[in-house]
Amino acid sequence: MNKLATIDYIVFFVYFIIVAGYGVWIYRRKTGHDGTMEGDSKDYFLAEGSLTWWAIGSSLIASNISAEQFVGMSGSGFKMGLAIATYEWMAAITLIVVAVFFIPVYLKNHIFTMPQFLSQRYNGTVAMIMALFWLALYVVVNLTSILYLGAIAISSIAGLNLNFCMYMLAGFAVLITLGGMKVIGFTDVIQVFFLILGGLATTYLALNLVAEHYGTSGVVNGFHLMTQNAGDHFHMIFQRDNPNYIDLPGLTVLLGGMWIVNLNYWGCNQYITQRALGADLPTARAGILFAAFLKLLMPVIVVLPGIAAFVLYKSNVFSGEMMQNGELNPDRAYPVLLNILPVGLKGLSFAALTAAVVASLAGKANSIATIFTLDVYKKVLNPEASEKRLVTTGKIAVVVAMILGVLIAPHLGIDKKGGFQYIQEYTGFVSPGIFAMFILGFFWKKTTSTAALFATIGGFLLSVLFKFLPGFADLSFLAPLGFAVPNAAGVYEIPFLDRMGFVFLICVVAMVAISLAETSRGVKTNGLEVDRSMFKTTRSFAIGTMIVLLLLTTLYTVYW
Repeated sequence: MNKLATIDYIVFFVYFIIVAGYGVWIYRRKTGHDGTMEGDSKDYFLAEGSLTWWAIGSSLIASNISAEQFVGMSGSGFKMGLAIATYEWMAAITLIVVAVFFIPVYLKNHIFTMPQFLSQRYNGTVAMIMALFWLALYVVVNLTSILYLGAIAISSIAGLNLNFCMYMLAGFAVLITLGGMKVIGFTDVIQVFFLILGGLATTYLALNLVAEHYGTSGVVNGFHLMTQNAGDHFHMIFQRDNPNYIDLPGLTVLLGGMWIVNLNYWGCNQYITQRALGADLPTARAGILFAAFLKLLMPVIVVLPGIAAFVLYKSNVFSGEMMQNGELNPDRAYPVLLNILPVGLKGLSFAALTAAVVASLAGKANSIATIFTLDVYKKVLNPEASEKRLVTTGKIAVVVAMILGVLIAPHLGIDKKGGFQYIQEYTGFVSPGIFAMFILGFFWKKTTSTAALFATIGGFLLSVLFKFLPGFADLSFLAPLGFAVPNAAGVYEIPFLDRMGFVFLICVVAMVAISLAETSRGVKTNGLEVDRSMFKTTRSFAIGTMIVLLLLTTLYTVYW
């Protein structure tokens, strides 16, 4: 039944009161000791020196996990199984790479926004182009997707009006975001608690339902029955004859394009790195390592329920509920599971989903405000703006961005364009060029601004070319190498993760050639301050890293 009982609403409102009340307390505590704090832009946007390691780690996960994972990744779990968990498990390794090699560069060079890095490393033109690009991308694609997919999921569970759900999510997110990064960071700790508790409760019940359907009980029996009745859903690496190979092409998830997806997202993304840029290096690294451990847990919450839904669907437990407009829709797996939860537990899972969506919205809105205020407003519109004016502008930007999101979201057809895989593929049109621009900008001082512009614009155009190349070229010669597979029409396509790898390599080669040609003519570059001592880690961080690597090696060995 698509509605919440009274006890479910009570559970949800307890969550709302705890989060909102804690946020108000943090905000008052922040501004109570020194009235000037509220006017400090770095404190507002970055919570400079205020977030603890556990707050940074929790905020990273809360900002990352949203309806895209709960709905889209569960749907992918229903469709292709545990292999989709590679996005989460490979992210754990990626976070460690970012903590060791990326964060020290940002902190050593006093970089607080991604456009600031581009301005400092290349020039103002590159920085402004990317600032405007990121603002458009964050508002029109990310903010609207989180808002609309979250509203759809919550509406289908609670039976509430879709627009009302969207307004509620936007309002709640604005309430948290207006308090600044410190409020976001510390309330995210509570959001992650509800997210994990509610998510684990849903997984527990889903596995128990599988067990009960086969005449037994318990999550261990349920998991064992899932591996027996959906054995093909427990392989991490697909062979070329697998129908889902085009989405996750074999070893590419370990050695190829998956690295570009993750390193670009976790290391070159204002939305994510902002959580760590206000801390000192040991605290930032500890927080990121904590996030890596939480990442290992995420597939249990967002993928296993999708596989359980698949097993139950095969047994005709709720085959009708999985249909939409006469067709099977895997993205309905998680909402369908939530709708069969018992009273009280449904309210907890409803709160978990809401927590995930609100935390992501708040993080995204704060990043939009940071880039607009520090990289557009301060540099172009009002260079003499006071600290208090910058904070006020940031708050206005939060509200405007959220209003734009609410107005735009219903008209983009987001619900008809697919879930997690669609978002990943079309984000991949820009990831290779941006990542090439960042990675060479970090570690090769000869990289020029012209080369960076090529990566930005040329990378996008190359991605479009590879996407539509099968329409006018026969790519079957790539099939023996695993870099092309036939689609439903028999036309050979390059899997999008492999496309990203090809585009990245082309961008790097072209950037090196352009940079060498320009520097040979005497063109000067702005290298960052980098030395080997920056990359040394503490013993505790090294031990934590070894534990993460050992767990991942075990998981991939068992479920290869």
